[in-house]
Amino acid sequence: MTKTSLGIEENFEAALCYLFVWFSGLFFYFVEDKNQFIRFHALQSILVFLPLMIFAWVFGGVFGFLDYGPALEFLDWISWVFWVLVIVMWLVLMVKAYQMQRFKIPIVGDIAEERTSRP
Repeated sequence: MTKTSLGIEENFEAALCYLFVWFSGLFFYFVEDKNQFIRFHALQSILVFLPLMIFAWVFGGVFGFLDYGPALEFLDWISWVFWVLVIVMWLVLMVKAYQMQRFKIPIVGDIAEERTSRP
């Protein structure tokens, strides 16, 4: 296993890109400037989890501060669907990154790969 510019094993750092969802992805995207594999996982983490979490917060009433009323209670269910999706994708992506697989989420993975590949 090769070490990254931070001195961490490549597979471990790739998994860390997903640990704190898009927050850790943002950190590693700007800190790791040489390793394309790490930058790919960091950018994919940002592009996957930031929009999913925004949708979950909006449909869930923005941290519970907004009450949509009983007529729109189905929005809470949609919020739960987004949160379950976040948790499942978080686990799968972290495991795949640790296994050194460039597991691409459709559309988002292609964008991440395009933005992190060197000319």
